[in-house]
Amino acid sequence: MRTAIYPGSFDPVTLGHLDIIKRAAKQFDKLIVCVMVNSDKHGLFTPEERVELIRRTTRSIPNVEVDMSAELLSDYAKRRRATMVVKGLRAVSDFEKECQMALINRKLNPNLDTMFLPARQNFTYLSSSVVKEMARYQVSLSGFVPKEIAEDVQARMNDFLSDK
Repeated sequence: MRTAIYPGSFDPVTLGHLDIIKRAAKQFDKLIVCVMVNSDKHGLFTPEERVELIRRTTRSIPNVEVDMSAELLSDYAKRRRATMVVKGLRAVSDFEKECQMALINRKLNPNLDTMFLPARQNFTYLSSSVVKEMARYQVSLSGFVPKEIAEDVQARMNDFLSDK
């Protein structure tokens, strides 16, 4: 079975992420979308909430599994018997950083390769940070995040702002 991992913070998952998920899922028997946990970062959503949001947006894609991990990606891939990492690229600046990470992962796990998928033109500007900034100013998130989670993102931002 050909298994790939699409790692990221996904805070929150965007339509750009979802496009990469759909495209990558067609290439592998199983695609694991993995919320990577960084204890130094505190997101808008907890890692468990992000997993749930991604599950809601990918439930119609049968070969997609959603998970989370605080391990090194190379170790997680070994444990899950994955041989490919999928990374979406929006710009040339993404390539430099992601290429370095791909080389490190390959050094740590020689059986792990990386596939780069360029973002579709209509998603090159889109990031979770942009979505959070739009939500902060009550801009409609339609066209930026999956419709299944748009209200969740706006509500969480409203809660976050009311706590300040």
